[in-house]
Amino acid sequence: MTRPVRRSRRPARAAGSVGIALTALAVGGASLAAPAQHDAGASSDQQRALAAGLQVGPKTDAGATGANPYLANLPDESRVDFAAWRQRLSSAADRRAGSAAYRQARSEANAVTPAAATVVSYDEQEPTGTSGSNDTDATAERISVFGTTKSKRNVVRINGTRAELPTPTPVALPTGAEDNGAIPLATPTDIDGSSALTTTGVLGDGPHGSAGDGTNDFDFYAVDLTEGLTLTADTSSADSGTPDGTDTVAVLYDADGEIVASDDDGGTGTASLLEYDVAASGTYYLLVAGYADLGPLPEDPTDSGSGAGGAEEGDYSLAITQSASDRDKYSINLHPGDVIGAVAQGGADTLTVTRPDGTQAVGAPGVDASSLYPPDSPLPGGGNTSFGYVAEQGGLYVIDVSGAIGSYTVQVEGYRPGAQVDTNKSQVVYLDFEGGRVNTAVWGGAGVRELSPFKSFLGKWGISQSRERAMIDKITYVVRQNLLEAGQNGLNNPKVTVVNSRTHPELRGRANVSRVIVGGTIDQSGISTIGIAQYIDPGNYGHEDTALVLLDVLSDPDGPASLNTYLTAASDRERFVGRAVGNVTAHEIGHLVGSYHTDNASDDVNLMDSGGANFQNLFGVGPDNVGGTADDLDVRFGEDVYSPAEGFTGTEDTQNNTAFAYPKR
Repeated sequence: MTRPVRRSRRPARAAGSVGIALTALAVGGASLAAPAQHDAGASSDQQRALAAGLQVGPKTDAGATGANPYLANLPDESRVDFAAWRQRLSSAADRRAGSAAYRQARSEANAVTPAAATVVSYDEQEPTGTSGSNDTDATAERISVFGTTKSKRNVVRINGTRAELPTPTPVALPTGAEDNGAIPLATPTDIDGSSALTTTGVLGDGPHGSAGDGTNDFDFYAVDLTEGLTLTADTSSADSGTPDGTDTVAVLYDADGEIVASDDDGGTGTASLLEYDVAASGTYYLLVAGYADLGPLPEDPTDSGSGAGGAEEGDYSLAITQSASDRDKYSINLHPGDVIGAVAQGGADTLTVTRPDGTQAVGAPGVDASSLYPPDSPLPGGGNTSFGYVAEQGGLYVIDVSGAIGSYTVQVEGYRPGAQVDTNKSQVVYLDFEGGRVNTAVWGGAGVRELSPFKSFLGKWGISQSRERAMIDKITYVVRQNLLEAGQNGLNNPKVTVVNSRTHPELRGRANVSRVIVGGTIDQSGISTIGIAQYIDPGNYGHEDTALVLLDVLSDPDGPASLNTYLTAASDRERFVGRAVGNVTAHEIGHLVGSYHTDNASDDVNLMDSGGANFQNLFGVGPDNVGGTADDLDVRFGEDVYSPAEGFTGTEDTQNNTAFAYPKR
């Protein structure tokens, strides 16, 4: 399998910043967009909270403004409230699950899937109230009836229970003495191995509370965690579990000050309930803080006076437990190209899929983004969490179910890719460079707008308009190569035709023709983005979807997202602009055929890297930091970790998603 481009050159991390990790959060959002000022940004305190998966601002989906960040390649992600967007996506997922369009899509996909569409109910075999029999990948319960081939069933409803295991008797811990607002000042605890404690605390009584310097009072607790056990930190109590109780946030840091888990309202009412499966033994630091619109985290977890101020204050109760937990795992056999989706109900709020080689394919901790699927997609959603995934290899895949103690259901569905659902095997990607009247409502815009054509931007890159034809050909070539190269190394060899509006104007609007409009500006479209797709479509079930690539930010005089930043006298301008715009266009097509954003800060450079930073990677700028020179990167679809801010975990194979999106040659 082709590995993505790797590079070690990364901007240095800002002093006092922390790493990014996410835990199960009640999240969601809808595919809406509104104009936003792309030169505005969130404060650094808000950015830290957003990167950790915590919400800022009022606790509604009102923060889900601007272009949908799951679908858009944004010039600046620092202002995005991802928690609010996930909340909106979740609400839209519930509506989709009850729609007639969804029922029709499932019916059509079932009609061409060799397996029978009968729903099979599968009851967990582990005896009620026990654990250990299905807690590992090796002992996962095999659901042999499931599959997409003939004689199998492609829908299974798993009914299980996470057992309440014996827990250690909690020990009362005296209230921590102030100042305990930083890692070096953390209150010591007796959490070490299987153990539990209870304590109480007050937010606001330290030297940095409202009676002090007002930078926010933080309470840190030191805990020694053991690999294989589970830490639970719960601030629920008779007071904090009510609307009038203290609104707490719980965050777990490792010894290096990196965030490994976080939770806001996972407990009763506004209380926090943080759960963390310990991956490595060591000393960790649990932070209890008050919710704050400006961001509840310290700028520097080693400095108790580094908060932003304005946090909730009041009493809280805290229960910390480290113990064994019941893990429920199930295995299913998949074939290359199988498209599977799952949705969890009841106590289950996290689903994780492991490949046959033991790597994590995808994890969905409280993320239901199924409303991003097109109406043609049969994949399920509308629950506590869901995922869509395209299998790249044959063999046994393990589904790990976790969440609250008690009963749950997980519905798993499998289909063949959309190219097998649509009997018309000819699929076309149509690149439209003409501008003109475009209905931006499909991306959440205000409606019909007039967009400038591609040629009107050439001069801003120092390229003559007389070279329009050559530049269109270069971009078309780059997009075509990006899609066809996805079939290398034994994957499905895709059959897709990439054409443009100059040579094939008659194909616009035809069946099985996806369209990408390349032209226009943020002001013209009313959508504050560089690019945006209509849907994210694992398996590529919708074949007439559209995407938009705007060119004003890309042609600004300077800026990290402007191609001009990387153009010098040494540049082959036409080659670089053709490659960069082609890559941005391929990025949007990547969404249309099923890929989510990948992490733009990882060492793997991927065509699906999210916006907001490191645009030089997507543009293919080499180590000399100049575009259009000999060391430019050949950026492709490949393997990379999911964008942490969007909530999914694991390694996404965007090459595989693209390869199986189209018919096999």
